[in-house]
Amino acid sequence: MRLTDELPVDHPLSRVYRFGAGLCGLILLVFGCLGFAGGLEAFSTDGQRIAGLSTNGLLSTISVLFGLLLMAGAAIGGNLASTVNTAVGVIFVASGFVHLFLIGRRGNILDFGMSNVIFSFLMGLLVMTFGMYGRVSGGLPHDNPYWRRRHPEQAARELAASYRRAGAADRPPAGLPER
Repeated sequence: MRLTDELPVDHPLSRVYRFGAGLCGLILLVFGCLGFAGGLEAFSTDGQRIAGLSTNGLLSTISVLFGLLLMAGAAIGGNLASTVNTAVGVIFVASGFVHLFLIGRRGNILDFGMSNVIFSFLMGLLVMTFGMYGRVSGGLPHDNPYWRRRHPEQAARELAASYRRAGAADRPPAGLPER
């Protein structure tokens, strides 16, 4: 089974995924570009701050790369944007935990401070929320495309019942796929 088997190809939620990826990607891109404009050294850990966060050239590079990744996901849209948002969100939350441990240690090559850790957690949760919106829930409505893909037998029964209630005139011609 592939992940794409579970996902509907086109649905209205793709706008949410695209908007989320684009917004968060733009924030990361701006942060990274501000770091480059400040002329930061790649592995400097002397506490230079950009937009309230400590940063260095390496963190600026990583921010630009993830910003571009999210922007590419927004440009492509659909299920890819949702999957990219979810994956990037998980990476950001994991990075927050790792850097929480590394604050004040020699391994903190990205010059993370507590404000960076909080930003990483918040950005990760925001991006994951945009990515998982409408996909992950115990109470998805039955007209949600993800619910229909996960419960095809019950969705077919509900569709047949709605056709019976509406009458045979609403039934699609034989041989045509039902939506």
